[in-house]
Amino acid sequence: MSYDIRRSVSLYSYQEGYFTGKLDLEGCIREVSKTGATGIELLAEEMIDEFPVITPEFKAKWFDWMQKYGTEPVCMDAFLENHLYDNRTCTLREQIENMRRDLEIAKTLGFKIIRTLVSTPMEVIEGSLRIAEDLDVKIGIEVHSPFSLNSGWSEGYMEMIRRTGTRHFGFIPDFGIFCRKIPTELTNQALRRGAHPECIEITQRFFRQRVENGFVKIRYDKNLGAANMDYRMANGQGELMEAIKAAGGNDADVGYAMSSYTYSWNDPQDIIDNIDYIYHTHGKCYHIDEDYEETCIPMKAVIDAYKKAGYQGYISTEWEGFEMIDDASDECIEQVRRHQECLRKYIEG
Repeated sequence: MSYDIRRSVSLYSYQEGYFTGKLDLEGCIREVSKTGATGIELLAEEMIDEFPVITPEFKAKWFDWMQKYGTEPVCMDAFLENHLYDNRTCTLREQIENMRRDLEIAKTLGFKIIRTLVSTPMEVIEGSLRIAEDLDVKIGIEVHSPFSLNSGWSEGYMEMIRRTGTRHFGFIPDFGIFCRKIPTELTNQALRRGAHPECIEITQRFFRQRVENGFVKIRYDKNLGAANMDYRMANGQGELMEAIKAAGGNDADVGYAMSSYTYSWNDPQDIIDNIDYIYHTHGKCYHIDEDYEETCIPMKAVIDAYKKAGYQGYISTEWEGFEMIDDASDECIEQVRRHQECLRKYIEG
């Protein structure tokens, strides 16, 4: 099946450099262009000073940058915060109006997709479908570990898709669902914080067992916290914590063990099975080595699944390693460059 896989970068990858002032928004776009990627994924709330107002001056600058650097708007990240008030949660109507606001901003800036988080209630998404259809901007829910495709969780959304017949809501898989190992940088961070090597090995052994035996997938539940806890317990968190305690684990050991449930392994066949509703992809990465390989994600197998499925869309580098190293501001540019080379190698190979 023919495919058209294009490369983009989520500006999330540069956020440490952006936060420290080493990069401004134009600088981030410029760095994307240097990698050979053509797509931009924007964190509008963080990087547009006047957000949610899009001034004529910003709109003009935005499209000038797109032309100057040979890039195009691909996906706008929306957060749909519903705890804006101290005494109450936003009403359904207020949340839908916030979704309208973000969809209209995306349309104004040339984006065809917005990313929404798993914490966005389904009734907000369903209540926003007509707006998305009228604007012709798709809503994509991020499939971020421990959530997964071909699971009770995703089937809850597929039921809504089938019932409404919409073509303006779908999935944005995140490569964190394809981890065969715990990220090396996370392990190194835990050791720096005083974790014991024997407890590290216990956590890694439990993770290897989950990969080998298959993860119990998460169910759909409006109470995400309950679904997440059930997922963790079904995948052996109780037994792991007992093993860490028996080995005399400290706070760093416990933190590392708990963090291991942030990563999961799912068969890339999930991409093929759901390709009709995959509108964008987060190429999550943690550490790319000198050979342009992601050290815990089997990139070739994942990209091969996208090719086999006939994917027509972008994969955005989303480097998250800055959370695991002491000083990320000088590393983000190089890690994004390496990941783009990794993507190019397997897309073109």
